[in-house]
Amino acid sequence: MAAENGDIFELEGYGAVGMSGNTPVILKKEHTVSMPHGSELMMLPQRKPIVYNIAKDSFEIIGHNPFYPDEKIFPVAVFNSPGYVNRHFSAYDDEGIKDMLPLFSYGAVGFGRNNFRSSALLVDKEPRQDLRQMPYKGIVSGVNKMQKKYSDNRLIRHLETCALKYGCPAGKNFFLKRYEAPLPTSTICNANCLGCISLQTQNNLCACQERISFTPTSEEIAQVCLEHISNVKKAVVSFGQGCEGDPLTAFKVIEPAIRLVRKKTKKGTVNLNTNASLPNHVRNLCKAGLDSMRVSMNSVRKEYYQAYFRPKSYQFSDVLKSIKIAKEQGKFVSINYLNCPGFTDSEKEFTALKEFVSIYKINMIQWRNLNFDPLKYYHLMSKIEDSGKPLGMKYIIEKLSLRFPKLNHGYFNPPLI
Repeated sequence: MAAENGDIFELEGYGAVGMSGNTPVILKKEHTVSMPHGSELMMLPQRKPIVYNIAKDSFEIIGHNPFYPDEKIFPVAVFNSPGYVNRHFSAYDDEGIKDMLPLFSYGAVGFGRNNFRSSALLVDKEPRQDLRQMPYKGIVSGVNKMQKKYSDNRLIRHLETCALKYGCPAGKNFFLKRYEAPLPTSTICNANCLGCISLQTQNNLCACQERISFTPTSEEIAQVCLEHISNVKKAVVSFGQGCEGDPLTAFKVIEPAIRLVRKKTKKGTVNLNTNASLPNHVRNLCKAGLDSMRVSMNSVRKEYYQAYFRPKSYQFSDVLKSIKIAKEQGKFVSINYLNCPGFTDSEKEFTALKEFVSIYKINMIQWRNLNFDPLKYYHLMSKIEDSGKPLGMKYIIEKLSLRFPKLNHGYFNPPLI
């Protein structure tokens, strides 16, 4: 629990609870992990905690401390480190509250005998975004070197802000010469996602960072790519970041940038994180030398996809067509599967996911926690149709692994070369 001043404490006599949709679940040690390093605990304002009363063997909604009735108490959630997928989200009641929670994921968390424990699964062991491997001095040193070497590259100046002001792990990795480098390019987007983290105009939500305000030139983009690829083994460079719109809307600079890179080197993996809304652009990027594509989806069912992404100028069928085109050209295709326990692991969504994987033969599912108010999201999805009972996140991942043994599961874009 959390007190009004934000102090977190253990409430004796009560068990920690997680939620899958509307279903409360008692958190047990064997279904949790020690809270991953770098995770953050959060108090959920205005909401009431849902707890398990051990003596009464029942779930309860409580708004005040049972031992000090004048003290209000609030739910606590965990924002788990990259590489972990939530099995349940924080148990809370928001009846009568219209305001949305800020754009984070809200994993269920409890306190064990000696430490906090997260209701989460490790899906990617790679320490690509482990904060312990990102020394601040090293980042600043890398920034200084890039300022001297590329004094007029606006994209690198933008990445400096990402790394130093917003603490972006991808931006940090570029200056530390490791893993994956970001290539933000697009100032606009052709979707209006509920959980967009670079542009918000409604629902009392604030964007997590500023969207890039200019379109880099192809030459500026190519400089970043070649700098990273030439200094990093198994390097990945990726269009489509949290600080931009969709990169396909910047096709006119991305396509020649990829060609410039591929004239210089065949090394490295050039990746595109996208909504895959423009199939012809995807086809031409593949021809230019794109190696892999990651498609963001909250659902593989049309109505649910449209309810979250709210496309402006494309159809769900365009997304599927782009995936088909990339696969036909021999590219590595992942889906950036935005998960919310209770919906993602529901019976009908899982049935649709199995059919989707079977038809489109995607190479990988990147299990990402949806950064959106989980209860509000679940209720929105439920208005379309009841998707059935939750099967469990661990269950569906294990079943997918058995049915599709060649399907990769993880969190990060993998290097292909």
